[in-house]
Amino acid sequence: MKADSSVSRFQLIPFAISFFITLAIGGVATLFTRPEIRGWYLTLNKPDFTPPNWLFPVAWTTLYILIATAAYLVWKRRDGTSVYRTTAIIYSIQLLLNFLWSIVFFGLHQIFGGLIIIVLLLVFIILNIAWFGRFTKTAAWLMVPYLVWVSYATLLNIGIYILNK
Repeated sequence: MKADSSVSRFQLIPFAISFFITLAIGGVATLFTRPEIRGWYLTLNKPDFTPPNWLFPVAWTTLYILIATAAYLVWKRRDGTSVYRTTAIIYSIQLLLNFLWSIVFFGLHQIFGGLIIIVLLLVFIILNIAWFGRFTKTAAWLMVPYLVWVSYATLLNIGIYILNK
């Protein structure tokens, strides 16, 4: 059986589009986050396991690169089926929740609202991994560090909520 060349061949423009969309979402979210790091966020009581502030942009940039790569790998295997459409919807929802968390937590200073969003985000990341895995196991595995980091961020969000209510 002959391999589909569109699946095996790297496609720069679609990869760049996936990369741009994912990093743009993170970049715009940073507009809500960055001004609050030295202001409102600094005034919050935080759990002992809170990482240093410099780690967040490093972690998120790395994660956005992995997410964009995973999305590109799935896009290459798109087939127009309802499975692909569902996968694309789940991916879009998790990106939206990722974006909304920064607005709600940092922009609106709503710790509990952020907690609700991040729990929903965790659910959609798990769904995203499962649905990406229907197209390529590599894409699913590329999303696992994102799941681990957001699980940690959820615990951090819970700790901040408890310490600041």
